[in-house]
Amino acid sequence: MKKNYFIILMMLAALPMFSLRVNATLIQIPLQVEYDDPSHDQDNPNRGPVLIPEVSIDEYTLYFYTPCVGCILRVVNELGVAEYTTVIPVDADELVLPSYLSGDYELQIIRDNWCFYGGITL
Repeated sequence: MKKNYFIILMMLAALPMFSLRVNATLIQIPLQVEYDDPSHDQDNPNRGPVLIPEVSIDEYTLYFYTPCVGCILRVVNELGVAEYTTVIPVDADELVLPSYLSGDYELQIIRDNWCFYGGITL
């Protein structure tokens, strides 16, 4: 009986060593939308409402809550230069940005002729 009590006590004492605590600080990125069609001179196309993607960030990881499959993702610096560009892969609900990025950026998600953009700090 003492042996079983000792084993249970040791298991309870070791429990904190095996529990992982994940402290994710997700920050939602408020995105604005802009229509960009170089072949037309109109500001607002005649279309229905546009679904703006919902995106959050935690350090260098972006989380997509709405599908962005095949969209182009750009991270643009304050001078307007794209420092990172990629195509969002199929079934991606998260994407890790490169660690060499540091500072204030504009995150752009390009879908067709729509540009969804918002500010991020890395």
